Amino acid sequence: MKISKKTSIFLITALLGTTLVGCSSQSSAGTSDNWNTIVKKAKKEGKVKSVGMPDTWANWVGTWNDIKSKFGISHTDTDMSSAQELQNFKKIGKSSSAADLGDIGINVGPTAVKQNLLTAYKTQYWDKIPSWAKDKKGYYAAGYTGTIAFITDTKNVSTKDAPTSWKDLASGKYKVSVGDVTTGAQSQYAVLAAAYANGGNEKNIMPGIKYFAKLQKANRLSSVDSSVENLKKGETQVSIVWDFNALNYSNLINEKGRYKITIPSDGSVMSGYAEVINKNAAHPYAAKLARSYILSKEGQINLAKGYARPIRTDIKIPASIKSKLLPDKDYKKIYHVKSNETWNKTTIKLAQLWQSDVLGLK
Repeated sequence: MKISKKTSIFLITALLGTTLVGCSSQSSAGTSDNWNTIVKKAKKEGKVKSVGMPDTWANWVGTWNDIKSKFGISHTDTDMSSAQELQNFKKIGKSSSAADLGDIGINVGPTAVKQNLLTAYKTQYWDKIPSWAKDKKGYYAAGYTGTIAFITDTKNVSTKDAPTSWKDLASGKYKVSVGDVTTGAQSQYAVLAAAYANGGNEKNIMPGIKYFAKLQKANRLSSVDSSVENLKKGETQVSIVWDFNALNYSNLINEKGRYKITIPSDGSVMSGYAEVINKNAAHPYAAKLARSYILSKEGQINLAKGYARPIRTDIKIPASIKSKLLPDKDYKKIYHVKSNETWNKTTIKLAQLWQSDVLGLK
C-alpha cells in the first residue's frame, strides 16, 4: 500500500460515476454469519483475494500468515488506492476473479455503501468497536487507526527545531511535505488536523487552508512525496503523515536517532481504515473469516506490530510491541470526524480550495 493509497472522495466520485441508491440484492448477503459455518466454508474456498492490503502495510503479512497456518487459506493482494479498490469492485462485478475484500478509509465508507458495493457483516467483535469508527448496519468498521503526525529528518533539521505543534511548524525555516491534497486522504486529513488546531473541523476547513497558504506564500511547501525511499535519501525535512507510516518508515530505514516523530500537541486528527467485503466476493466466506480475524485479539496485535494502533482498546498489547508505538500521553488533543458524510462533501471542496487558495498563490 503506497503512501497515496488512501485517496479522497473527490477521486472516488470521478471514478465511480453516478451514485446508486440502496444496498439490496447483494450476491453475498445471503451467506451465513454463523462462525462455525464461516470457518467450514472458508476452508473449503481455500483462498482470499484482497486489494490494497499488501504485506508491508500495517503488518498485513502477519494476518495473512496466521490465516494460512490456522485455516489453510492462501492469500493474494493487488496494491491500489481506496478509489481504485472501489472501482475494482464495481468493474469486475460478479466473477471468479473478483476481489474479496479491501482496506479503505472510513471517510469513503458511506460512498461505498451508496454505490451498493459492500456486504454487511458485523463480526462477533462489533460491540468492541467505537461508534465513530463503524457503520450502524455493519457495512464497514475500522480495524485500526491513524493519527496525523510530524516526522522530522534530523539530518536536515536540528532536533531542537523539530516541530511538536502546528505553532512550531508555522514558525520554522524548513520545508514541509504534505503530499497531494487534491487526491490523497492522508494529505487531506493533514489539512483537517491543521484546521482543528486552529478552530476548524470537517464543516469548516478554511483554518487549515489558510494555515497552508501561509506556508506556500513563504515558499515552505515541498513537492517531494513523503515515501520511505525519499526519506531514506534525505530528500525531506519535515513530513506530515499518519503516525504508523512515520514509525514504520523510521523502522525500515533503521538509522537510530535520525527521525523525530511527534503528534502535534495543539491538535491532531485520528481516523480509521475499514476492511470491507465486496458484495461480489469470489470467496465470501473467506472474506468474512479474514475480516473477523483482523478484529480478533491476534489480528489486532498483528496490526500493532505494524505500528498501527488497534481499533479495539479492550485488548492488552504486549509491552514489547507497545513500547515501539508512540506513548498514549502524546494523544491528548485528538479529534474524530463526527460526520463522514460531511467530511466527504468537504473533501470535494478541499481539492478545489487547495488548487486555488494554496497552490495558486504566487
